[in-house]
Amino acid sequence: MNPRVIALAGPSKGKAFGLPQGQFSIGRDPSNSLALNDALVSRQHASIRTSDRDVVILDMNSRNGTFVNAVPVTERKLEPDDRIQIGDSLLLFLVEDDIAEPPSSHVRFDETLAVGDPTFKLHQNDSIYLSGLKVPAVTERTARDLKTLLRISSEISSMRSQEALERHVLEALFDSIPAESGAILLFDALSNETISAFSWSRKLGANAEIVVPRSAVDNVVKQRSAVLADSPYSVLVAPLLTLDKLIGVIYLEAVNRHFDEGHLELLVGVAGMASSALDNARRFEWLETENRRLRSDFTLEHNMVGESPRIRDVYQFIGKAAPTNATVLIRGESGTGKELVAHAIHLNSPRSQNPFVAINCAALSETLLESEMFGHEKGAFTGAIAQKKGKLEVAAGGTVFLDEVGELAPAMQAKLLRVLQEREFERVGGTRPIKVDIRLIAATNRDLEKSIQEATFRQDLYYRLNVLSLTMPALKDRREDISLLAGYFAMRFSKKAGRSLKGISPEARKCLVSYDWPGNVRELENAIERAVVLGTTDVIQPEDLPESLLEKQTLPGVQVTEYHQVVKEVKQQLVRKAFEQASGNYAQAARLLGLHPNNLHRLIRNLDLKL
Repeated sequence: MNPRVIALAGPSKGKAFGLPQGQFSIGRDPSNSLALNDALVSRQHASIRTSDRDVVILDMNSRNGTFVNAVPVTERKLEPDDRIQIGDSLLLFLVEDDIAEPPSSHVRFDETLAVGDPTFKLHQNDSIYLSGLKVPAVTERTARDLKTLLRISSEISSMRSQEALERHVLEALFDSIPAESGAILLFDALSNETISAFSWSRKLGANAEIVVPRSAVDNVVKQRSAVLADSPYSVLVAPLLTLDKLIGVIYLEAVNRHFDEGHLELLVGVAGMASSALDNARRFEWLETENRRLRSDFTLEHNMVGESPRIRDVYQFIGKAAPTNATVLIRGESGTGKELVAHAIHLNSPRSQNPFVAINCAALSETLLESEMFGHEKGAFTGAIAQKKGKLEVAAGGTVFLDEVGELAPAMQAKLLRVLQEREFERVGGTRPIKVDIRLIAATNRDLEKSIQEATFRQDLYYRLNVLSLTMPALKDRREDISLLAGYFAMRFSKKAGRSLKGISPEARKCLVSYDWPGNVRELENAIERAVVLGTTDVIQPEDLPESLLEKQTLPGVQVTEYHQVVKEVKQQLVRKAFEQASGNYAQAARLLGLHPNNLHRLIRNLDLKL
């Protein structure tokens, strides 16, 4: 294992750094293994520890956080192609073999194996099949070769798989050239090092063991001309050229037979036609890989952030639930990320290429919700001027997420039950059942068992929904993640606001961690956005945070401005006065203050009042 990081952006852009056994430190201080002259980077920011087994990155309690694939981390095992962001620097983690060998172990170069001087040489410009300047004599052999070229040309144009294309080209060549074994070698554009190799044997088929003389390939690479050598055995090597750029070679050998000039002509013709197709196939596969990576990066913003034991349990649940089609019920307080879990289950499921459709059951009236979910026929009601497909129908093959399912009216509960049982429904005003293939994920912040006892939620529907169940932890139950989340939101909102933010002060972090967050992650997100927009310094300070956070008892080492201290004392006086006037009655005191009793309870707790 030869791990390294390459700086894609930042002060060290373009440089590569090997990761030796032990510790590789990153930070602003010049003593670090990688010193970054960046105000967003802490003096001792992060450390990469390399062992025989794995490579792990650790955040050293930095002010601005360490991100892997756009997700903040405290400790994370690195995988090849991971992207590490520290301040303005973006590092790509790679693992390379200690000795550069061709990627395929079936093809090996021999430096000592000598091939005799070329018997024939042929450049593409002199080929009778490619130059257009020469007309080949019409013989039985040239007719057969032209037929081979025509067949290859027509068949390779529709191939997108690089390996399938290489296999097809070698099989076609072996039909017309008496080769015993051969290979297609593709090179790196800059170094001409072999990055891909596919071998073929007439006896053994694909991935046969083959030894390629280095001198024969080097000669073709240097002169850009195909060669035929006949000592100590017959060898044909032709360059793969596209727009005068060498992308590889085709190598053929025969021990018991001999190649001639006609075989060289055919090989050059095939190489000339196949080179562009091979280059395109390689680019297509690279684009597909890059597209998957970019889609993964794009969805990272919507994924959960956290490394606490409670959130790791959530990740494990997603990993087990995603591959199945089982219905999932996600419980938890508002703002805990129930929809993010539903998204993650969908993205990791076999249905990920199909729609993910979210429906908020509490946002619409019963009539509108029925039309939104099931669709309607033309003329079903006033204003239904055309047929409309419902969201269940739109989500065919994908996933439907029902948020606030506990708010469904009894009639809608009965219709949803039929969908779960029969996987069919009827549009509003329709008479024809419509079959639908969907996976259903529901979420609620209600106590459904209590709703069943109160006869507001159907028991049979509950059993249909509660196949796989997950309860999302409240933010106060995973305080280890608060700093990670805060750093993530601070970076995201500072970019949106166009502000250069160095991070969150230790005092502000203490305020964030000590607060109970009744609104959970959503409240934390709003608090950080407010601090980024209204803050006046390059570091988030306690006074930039909402007043509800500062109403808590003053924490050791946290300096709150005189303004906020005075506001806190005035609130304490108002609450005490209201309780005196109400003779200690909570409900009456809340009315005097113009608050809901629940809000008054929270205010008293935040102000740490003893009444």
